[in-house]
Amino acid sequence: MRMALGALSAALITCSLATSGAQAQSPADGYPNKPIRIVVPFAPGGIVDTSARVIGNELSKRWGQQVVVENRPGGNGFIGVMATVKAPADGYTLLMAHTGEFGVNPAIFPDVPYDLDRDLVPITMITEAPMVVVVNGTLPIKTMQELLATAKAKPGAVGVSTPGTGSINHLVLEWMNLNTGVKFLHVPYRGGAPAITATAGGEVPAGKAALGSAMPHIKSGRVRVLAVTTAERSFVDKSWPTLIESGIPDVRSSIWAGLFAPKSVPQPIIEKLYGEIAKILQMPEVKERFAAGGGTPGGMRPEAFAAAIRQEAASLKKVAVAANVKPE
Repeated sequence: MRMALGALSAALITCSLATSGAQAQSPADGYPNKPIRIVVPFAPGGIVDTSARVIGNELSKRWGQQVVVENRPGGNGFIGVMATVKAPADGYTLLMAHTGEFGVNPAIFPDVPYDLDRDLVPITMITEAPMVVVVNGTLPIKTMQELLATAKAKPGAVGVSTPGTGSINHLVLEWMNLNTGVKFLHVPYRGGAPAITATAGGEVPAGKAALGSAMPHIKSGRVRVLAVTTAERSFVDKSWPTLIESGIPDVRSSIWAGLFAPKSVPQPIIEKLYGEIAKILQMPEVKERFAAGGGTPGGMRPEAFAAAIRQEAASLKKVAVAANVKPE
């Protein structure tokens, strides 16, 4: 009997140790042990590509593994996003995307081949920057209220440049129209640079531009900032009011970049990525890099980031439907 009890006790101890060892193991324990790629659905340059390279460079230093940025432009971001969705869910393929892929595309395209909740896991916002409403520097208009009054007196006659039909800039312009009863004339260009140049040169009286794109023209005095689109004023110049402060209710938006992973990546790997990136975003040199383009670092937790995207997407969808905005 003693021998039987002893054997049973030994077996239970062995089982307990085995179970304890299994519980101690985590998918994140050996991660990463090979190169990571960050897919960018755009050509090199711009906020998304820059964000990927800043984060990738710092992760490489911390983990001793190469992080490769892979640019997959085309198809309104569909190509790059789907390349990530179809990749193995092991944490070695990530996606750096922005407002367009998860806020704008679902709002204006009838058939988007991916779905945020179904196909991807948001890790964190990397950076965000406001758009600015500007006017040509030679005009006497000094405030957003004055611009609204001018447009109200001449419905459909006051032109506002944007980087194109269906851009986040265009949707926010239509949002302004809907929430004020004012009708601006949308003047689309093929890209942010020609759009802001048109306003700076007097071709179009006003513009809705990313702060980074507008900065050289703001500094030269060729355009004047009337308002920022974010909920809070920009650190670049605290004298610039928000749209809400300027009497345009509920209109708030930004141009952000964020990191995502395929849906089934184990949660411990998501948490490990988030933890490292949150630390990277607090580095002074990283903050300075984003600040150069008018941006601030992100760092919100995955669940908060996902909730923010859903809220933004719902708002933009309502605007697109109400204003009948269609893709080019």
